[in-house]
Amino acid sequence: MPVLVSNLQEEVAVPDNLVNLVEKVILETLQYEGYSPGAEVGLIFVDDNYIQSLNAEYRGIDKPTDVLSFALNEGEDMPQVEEAEDLLGDIVISLPTARRQAAAYGHSFEREVAYLTAHGCLHLLGYDHQNEADRQVMRQKEEAILHRLNISR
Repeated sequence: MPVLVSNLQEEVAVPDNLVNLVEKVILETLQYEGYSPGAEVGLIFVDDNYIQSLNAEYRGIDKPTDVLSFALNEGEDMPQVEEAEDLLGDIVISLPTARRQAAAYGHSFEREVAYLTAHGCLHLLGYDHQNEADRQVMRQKEEAILHRLNISR
């Protein structure tokens, strides 16, 4: 399963272990959900200005956020192509926001990025948190995925 990680910001360092961590989280999320191990996910690290512009354009909310997901399997069905790639979509994470949230929540930056990655990946798989019941389902899945990877608070 290809996980394509891009870093479009310079404010927060992105060491190899962080890239390896998000790849593991995506793989674990797909496995946990019984999804195809051949699926492709893009993960893009950005700064607050970049994610704010995306949030304003796609959600009409003109402020930074921590994570956005852009699922390719939403909307109208695409014409079927023989041996089509299983492209799930992109997860965009603001690393400066993740760093601030980690400090506010009292856990590591790596744990926060792992959580945001699992959260974003679940969105790609169709989960949402528009109501309390759905929010609880997502939260349970996020914590179970992190627990399986021994990522604790």
